[in-house]
Amino acid sequence: MAEPSPNPYRQIRASYDDRTITVYQAYSASIAEEAVASQKLHASPDFSFTRMTWIKPSWCWMMYRSGYSTKDARQSHILALRMTHENFHSLLAQAVVCHGAALREEEKTRPVRVQWDPERGPALEVLSYRSIQIGIGEKISRKWAEEWIESIEDVTDKALGLKKKLEDSSCINAEELIEGGWMPLEPVLIYQCVSGKR
Repeated sequence: MAEPSPNPYRQIRASYDDRTITVYQAYSASIAEEAVASQKLHASPDFSFTRMTWIKPSWCWMMYRSGYSTKDARQSHILALRMTHENFHSLLAQAVVCHGAALREEEKTRPVRVQWDPERGPALEVLSYRSIQIGIGEKISRKWAEEWIESIEDVTDKALGLKKKLEDSSCINAEELIEGGWMPLEPVLIYQCVSGKR
């Protein structure tokens, strides 16, 4: 019988300080390089305000989604996007929790969607609890990109370093990876406005 998880089934865990929280998304080189240089996510004409963008507070889920940045050219650069807690909370306050592939009417009309997907470990293994993904839709994407991002950092080298460390040291654990700087520490961050089951 499997050991029960010490983590609640749904829980926001993130890298944050007193003022900001870090979320991740992967982009093509053309978008990421101009975004970092100008500190404006929408600096490249390749950035689309009409496409839903799914941001992730979980570093390991970002690693899974992008294959440590090696999955394809559209996800070749991983950006750490820092937002204030106030603006992150505002996203959640406008969100609806998605319940499967077929969108309900409410899900179609809300500017932000939330999914609770299986969390991943550093080696991309499925964990027994869920991680939040936040989809920013067209109605709010301009405000998010132009006003709500405090800073942008390219952390692709960190992702590739994690991949290499795991390939070289298969027995290394998450605590050692955090201590070595290949993973961020992601304490629990509790907001009361997101609920629902999936």
